[in-house]
Amino acid sequence: MATPEPPASPRSGASPRPGPPPGTAPLPARLGAALDAFRHHIEAERGLSRHTVRAYVSDVAALLEHAAATGAGAPADLGIATLRAWLAEQHGAGQSRATMARRAAAARTFTAFAHARGLMPADPGPLLGMPRIPRRLPEVLSQEQVAAVLTASAAGPGSPGPGPGPGGRAAGSTSPGSGSPEGAPPRAAPDGLPARPGSGAARAAGTPGRRNPAKSGRDDEDAALALRDSAIMELLYATGIRVSELCGLDLGDLDEERRTVRVLGKGNRERTVPAGIPAVRAVGAWARTGRPVLVAPASGHALFLGARGGRLDPRTARRVVHACLAAVPGTPDSGPHGLRHAAATHLLEGGADLRSVQEILGHASLTSTQIYTHVSIERLRSAYRQAHPRA
Repeated sequence: MATPEPPASPRSGASPRPGPPPGTAPLPARLGAALDAFRHHIEAERGLSRHTVRAYVSDVAALLEHAAATGAGAPADLGIATLRAWLAEQHGAGQSRATMARRAAAARTFTAFAHARGLMPADPGPLLGMPRIPRRLPEVLSQEQVAAVLTASAAGPGSPGPGPGPGGRAAGSTSPGSGSPEGAPPRAAPDGLPARPGSGAARAAGTPGRRNPAKSGRDDEDAALALRDSAIMELLYATGIRVSELCGLDLGDLDEERRTVRVLGKGNRERTVPAGIPAVRAVGAWARTGRPVLVAPASGHALFLGARGGRLDPRTARRVVHACLAAVPGTPDSGPHGLRHAAATHLLEGGADLRSVQEILGHASLTSTQIYTHVSIERLRSAYRQAHPRA
């Protein structure tokens, strides 16, 4: 079944108003009013993403339901004992450390908001401990692996393409066909749609080929989707942007002359990210040749489109990346965030400073970027252990 695409751009229109989980008892009037005001605060005033809004509102609703069950009728009735008892209840239910940390952060955000609005005489949030989340080093693709993946994606589902290496990354040379590259697994059907009869994906699924009067039109769509997939892979690695940021790009956000991309990141923070020549060429080829094939009334100003013409959904983009990684044997299936990890690590290994990488990735804190220095050091240690005679 095809994944439905969002009807509007992530940049236009307000995010849905998430409420308490279904099946819960209604909150007392003053607690319910505080929850609505908190939702408006983080959505409209702080500009948090719709996913963060949904998660924080759900967490705070659960906190207020717990408080109401213990006799609280207003935010002023919440104290540090209530917050700790609620988190202890979550821990007893088997919630992970990451979930506990997010819920503690949501509670502290709410109490700070309630205190600032005069709904609480004091803010108990700073007294609430935050669970420590162990930081794991991300699995990073090597430069050779990334080059092989980009070469395969540029070659398309039916072309053998050049061998791995920088020379094989000339975007715009996509020549899709009906088969799969020799030695590589068949390409999955785009966008999660059922495999088309006679296509490489259909043959892989055991579907016999049949004559189709619309074969020419479908070939055009396949070629357009191949250009799009190549552009997605090149741009994600060249810029290190998040998959949600890629799907939010509009026409005009790519400056081909300056080779930069205007990105709207978390918290509606806008930044300009440089892009390499192969990525600019790949996106330009998609915009001029592939996008017009798929464009529909629902396309709007979206740069990347789904198979039905709407703005590309992040889930579809993730499937594209997983399929392209799976097409190269021996490549870790790390997904879009793996390309972001690879871009950051390769920048640092090439001599980029940490502050520049922080700006490129759109990290609000340098702490988030510093993990990539550990990745690079671990690679140096591994190379040292393998190469030095007295390591």
